[in-house]
Amino acid sequence: MRTSRVEAFSDGVLAIIITIMVLELRVPEGHDLPGLVHDTGLGLLTYLLSFVYVGIYWNAHHHMFHLVRRVNGAVLWANLGLLFCLSLVPFTTTWVSESRFEETPVVVYGLNLLSAAVAYVVLQQVIIRQQGPDSPLREAVGTDLKGKFSVAFDVVGILAALLIGGRVGVGIALVCFVAIVIVWVVPDRRIARMVREHEPAQ
Repeated sequence: MRTSRVEAFSDGVLAIIITIMVLELRVPEGHDLPGLVHDTGLGLLTYLLSFVYVGIYWNAHHHMFHLVRRVNGAVLWANLGLLFCLSLVPFTTTWVSESRFEETPVVVYGLNLLSAAVAYVVLQQVIIRQQGPDSPLREAVGTDLKGKFSVAFDVVGILAALLIGGRVGVGIALVCFVAIVIVWVVPDRRIARMVREHEPAQ
């Protein structure tokens, strides 16, 4: 089967996830800047981080499916697994914000990010297996250093919040999560190049 319905469904789910997150932001009780910072400041920061995370997945998903012509049942289920993990982001984002970065919510948030990273890698591998030995996605992904970096830093962040604890452990965890964003914000030129190579001649 073709990929159009998978892409359309995924785009819709990701748009809803982002919409839910912004609806969870608290309106300040006051009408001045200090009120905004006190009541909504942390919420805005966690929303920004999670928004960029979801945006990165949308971007990567969009580029990846440019190298996919057809999907099977395994790809559909792997894609649903990724969407399930991402659909939990509004919940974990709100918990982190409302707890003001307490250890347990940060750990759960990290586990959510880790599960999404693993789910994306699984989806990627399922597509590569479907495409066979000449998979254009395999060629584009290569050693997938970004994917391995994401999983490793998610694990480091989670362990820091768990084992070190306190503001130091939470701070290390947040630095790890932000570092992943910085790495992925830069577009993956390999996939973009492969997309251009596999586009039909005009």
